[in-house]
Amino acid sequence: MTDRAVRQRAASLQRKTKETEIRIQLDLDGSGQYQVKTGVPFLDHMLESFARHALFDLEIEAKGDVEIDDHHTVEDVGITLGQAFREALGSAEGISRFGSFVLPMAESKVEVALDISNRPYFCYDVELTNHKIGDFDALLSEDFFYAFSQNAGIDLHITKSYGRSPHHVIEAVFKGVARALRLAVAVDPREGGLPTVKGAL
Repeated sequence: MTDRAVRQRAASLQRKTKETEIRIQLDLDGSGQYQVKTGVPFLDHMLESFARHALFDLEIEAKGDVEIDDHHTVEDVGITLGQAFREALGSAEGISRFGSFVLPMAESKVEVALDISNRPYFCYDVELTNHKIGDFDALLSEDFFYAFSQNAGIDLHITKSYGRSPHHVIEAVFKGVARALRLAVAVDPREGGLPTVKGAL
């Protein structure tokens, strides 16, 4: 087993623009502890579930121009979380690399498949009959995961099999991605280096 498999896989990042100010601390080898305050209550709820089901320790504090729209905050949190993930992962030696999960949530079911390849791609097939979850625009979830996948270097595929409630569908998306990531970042004791024949991810 390489030293990479036992190093602390954690990162702390800050991002500041004219629209948002974000601070994130992430530990990939945590126990699912979280402290999240973004100014977007539904996003907070989703990120808390994300941390708990990925078993990542996650602290996020974000301030954004939510008086205008939630978009800048949601997208920039996705960007910063993706960057923190990439930094925490380091060389990626020893990881399982691939992860997939089928997540049922009441009447809804979502399928997630991902590859931590450092070659980001994003496929999102999640059609909603209603885009509003309280005051939250559920379409912003696509923006969040696009930003996350591009900055984390992940090939991420999310598909809704079925479901009526936008709340259930989007919650299944966040939990499904979390569970798939949990599998993909797990250290495989038989993997002595990078999980690729290319020599680099």
